[in-house]
Amino acid sequence: MSNVEVRRVGEHDFVATNDRGASVRVGRKGAEGAFTPVELLLAAAAGCAAVTAETLITRRVDGGLVARADDVRSAGGHELVSVPVALEYDISRLDEEQRAALEAAVRRAIDQLCTVTRTIKNAPPTPLTLPG
Repeated sequence: MSNVEVRRVGEHDFVATNDRGASVRVGRKGAEGAFTPVELLLAAAAGCAAVTAETLITRRVDGGLVARADDVRSAGGHELVSVPVALEYDISRLDEEQRAALEAAVRRAIDQLCTVTRTIKNAPPTPLTLPG
């Protein structure tokens, strides 16, 4: 089980740390050198897809792997209605059969193993605990 703590270090300035000592700055939109909470969610979705599919992809293709996630909001702007994730890698050396097999394997792996995108799809409760 992972634990992440977000501590205020200044006005609208926070640092998120995990139990392994990694940290990232969190702030409001436009805060220099910081991720917004939504950007962290996008990074988590894209990162989870990339980490999950990495071995399947790098065994079959040369070059890099890039994952992107987009912020698609409701009309009011305070709710994401979609978090599309795109993976980019070079399939130019694969024939049609190899491309189809790789696509199927990557989709299956992410659908079955990517904790972040599976969690977003299932919209679990997020209980809030306050002092008192």
